[in-house]
Amino acid sequence: MKITIKKNILSEKLNIISKAISTKNIIPVLAGIKLDLKKEGIFLTTTNDEIAIETFIDKSNIKNIEEEGSIVVPGKYFLDIIRKLEDKEITIQTDGLRVIISTKRGEYSLNGINSIEFPNIKFDTQEKPITISQPLLKTIIGQTSFAVSTQESRPVLTGILFQIEDNILQCIATDSYRLAKKIIHLDNPVTSKINIVVPGKNLVELTRILSDEEKNIELHIFSNNILVKTDEMLFQSRLLNNSYPDTSKLIPEEFEVTIIKDLTEFYNAIDRVALLTDEKDKNLVKMEIEGTTMTLSSTSQEIGKMEEQLEIEKDKEVDMKIAYSSKYMLEALRTLKCDKIEIKLNSEIKPIIIKSTEDDNLIQLVLPIKTF
Repeated sequence: MKITIKKNILSEKLNIISKAISTKNIIPVLAGIKLDLKKEGIFLTTTNDEIAIETFIDKSNIKNIEEEGSIVVPGKYFLDIIRKLEDKEITIQTDGLRVIISTKRGEYSLNGINSIEFPNIKFDTQEKPITISQPLLKTIIGQTSFAVSTQESRPVLTGILFQIEDNILQCIATDSYRLAKKIIHLDNPVTSKINIVVPGKNLVELTRILSDEEKNIELHIFSNNILVKTDEMLFQSRLLNNSYPDTSKLIPEEFEVTIIKDLTEFYNAIDRVALLTDEKDKNLVKMEIEGTTMTLSSTSQEIGKMEEQLEIEKDKEVDMKIAYSSKYMLEALRTLKCDKIEIKLNSEIKPIIIKSTEDDNLIQLVLPIKTF
């Protein structure tokens, strides 16, 4: 193969596919980028067995295609070379299994791998995919992915549950100590129910590629994988096959008391009080509600004590004491984009529910820690 192309055009596409380059190097070919040059343009593909990404540069954006062909180049070194080149135009050609990158300033040679060794990835699509806006999908993932489990002992909890019925999409993530639930309405209903679990870390990688540009993207869902199709790329992730636990009964429908508080003020107060907390004590913060006063406190025997009082509104004359992980609470609060929030409580052992006063479509749940 031999191609001459502008560096900035190639770099832009390499940044997209770089997210699927394997860093473990158990199988050398998975640490590579497959370059497949055809008369219509060049396909760039990467995979790490968890995700696969393909992008395409049309011939109209290529200065010259002299000879078609394909090869797998070492991903890290190829990326580093292209990023550090100062020339605006580069030529890439193969000599057997050698890849030669040349500019007016110099020549760089890498040992490649025969493209036959690269996994045979099928980026299948459907006739009627689910359509969703790019920024909205990023928001959904951002509001739920932090709550997935990092423990491989229950692999299904490392994923985000996507449930679609008619035109309602519910995304749920939980590590069994907290839960995040986001509900959105799709433009078009689905013909059959969808219930899949997508690895959270794969979706986080997807958000790093997606732009905030107000464009629609397509979700193509199959039994073993999900394909996200944008104008720029095809992004495919495997699914988790285990059954996701039924979380429908975890969120209470009635509460002893609902507190209304300014989000920023509540967040900053917890952030300050939590300065003495650490992981071994579960980042414990105590919250006491008495009248219209909320007292937040934390204690460290080695360092000291933090305490702060806030004025609150509440719907019932109910006082309560409850404790929770400041880390979990702060992560939940960061997903809310509003002025005021509702903090819904039942008892010191029942879930704490946090949501916007204006929007019921995002629910955050944090389990308390019994100390009182």
